[in-house]
Amino acid sequence: MIAASGLRWVLSLMFAVPVVYGAWKVVSPGAGVEARVDHVLHAVMGVLMIAMAWPWGMDVPVLPQVVLFAAGALWFLAAAPFRGHGTSRGQAVSAALPHVVMMGAMAWMVSAMAPSGSTASDAGPGGMHDMAGMDMSGGSGLASMSLTGAGPVAVALLLSIVLGGLGLFWLTQALDRARSQDGEGRPVQGDCSAAADPAGALAPTCHAAMALGMAAMFFLLA
Repeated sequence: MIAASGLRWVLSLMFAVPVVYGAWKVVSPGAGVEARVDHVLHAVMGVLMIAMAWPWGMDVPVLPQVVLFAAGALWFLAAAPFRGHGTSRGQAVSAALPHVVMMGAMAWMVSAMAPSGSTASDAGPGGMHDMAGMDMSGGSGLASMSLTGAGPVAVALLLSIVLGGLGLFWLTQALDRARSQDGEGRPVQGDCSAAADPAGALAPTCHAAMALGMAAMFFLLA
């Protein structure tokens, strides 16, 4: 998807941050089931985002990705009212919404890049070559492909703006926590992990890296 080699590596490193953090939290002792599921989803999402930045990622089957991201969006939304953390159900749902948006955005991206003349379920092992509504020549020297059609382009730009805003929001949280005396922050909106983060700034930093990387990908796709 990304033609510029340097940008591929930058985005890959950004997405590697939530992958490493998620894998670490999954195996950390004391983590609850909800937290482990959260981190597995984030880690897998990071791996697939890395794949999308490289040519070999176009061979990843479409249907499993759509199912995974749709299920992830439903998970964060359905599990939110039961998380607690001393907040109301409304606050818990609000905190989960950014993650629902990110999972839903990924499901839309993969669906939008389904092979020409087929649905996502027909994509099969051939991955995402010859994509419908895609210009494989790309719109710039940075991307090797871009969406065509006013509707898909508008959606991609909107998602880029929303994800960029979420990324900056989480980055601000990370900086605020890093400046705190003890390095730990109380649960705040946007951090839906069930277990407390002992490093304080790590969780929002990882979320920021994921959101900002996705914003860049959607912008290039448009």
